[in-house]
Amino acid sequence: MLKNLVAEMAREGVLYKDLAEMLGRDEKSISNKISCKTEFTRKEMVQIRKQLFPECSLDYLFEQAE
Repeated sequence: MLKNLVAEMAREGVLYKDLAEMLGRDEKSISNKISCKTEFTRKEMVQIRKQLFPECSLDYLFEQAE
């Protein structure tokens, strides 16, 4: 699970629905990516960081917790 991304989303009030709309995906797809069942593309990761969490590094946001 991408716990850091989830924590930052909670701090900023960003919902799975918001990520889904921004990336042109459905909420289930976002849920699968956050739970590491599937992976975000590099382009998606950069877009999330740039538009929502510019103060955070990609390494921090997308660090996989065991």
